[in-house]
Amino acid sequence: MTPTITAFEASPDRGRGLARDMRVRWALEEIGQPYDVRLVTFESMKQPAHKALQPFGQIPTYEAGDLVLFESGAILLHLGETHPGLLPADPKARARAIAWMFAALNTVEPPIFDRSLATILERDKPWFEERVAGLDKLIRLRLADLSAALGERDWIAGDFTAADILMVTTLRRLAGTGLLEEHPNLAPYVARAEARPAYQRAFDDQAAVFEASQG
Repeated sequence: MTPTITAFEASPDRGRGLARDMRVRWALEEIGQPYDVRLVTFESMKQPAHKALQPFGQIPTYEAGDLVLFESGAILLHLGETHPGLLPADPKARARAIAWMFAALNTVEPPIFDRSLATILERDKPWFEERVAGLDKLIRLRLADLSAALGERDWIAGDFTAADILMVTTLRRLAGTGLLEEHPNLAPYVARAEARPAYQRAFDDQAAVFEASQG
């Protein structure tokens, strides 16, 4: 069965691989699972047909037969539990990797996403500089702890797992800020992930959608 995921028809990330369908594309490439993509507009995402799949009118969604999932973390967890290659076989190692999946989404991502959103929506506001400074302070705390936890390992939970997909796609939002480079192991961690063939295939496929949208 070939699953179908949804993605932006015209992504606001302008082909930089930041939209959250990138996580699902990458995971599917890692496990060698072919998939179809249904492109959606911002208008169609708010219509009943799409909200029946994603109650909050966002992307990505995942459809495989009568199974419909939303939220990128939930989709990756499902793929990891049903396909080898994204989560360890050992139950304790698997539990640790899942803990890092939650950490990427619940602890590391929120201030980073808020920062990227502020730079788009609040740049002309009088509170912008103070807002970003506050977010950068929290991001630095998160990155310091993440750097210490990663240490000299290549991947956050031992071998490469879905936790690395979620963590790296989160950290990539900091490109150009200099924040990652304050820790000598974090930028190389992202670069290792970006060098994986599965990542490259997913990135190229997502970038091709943006290029096509430009006519």
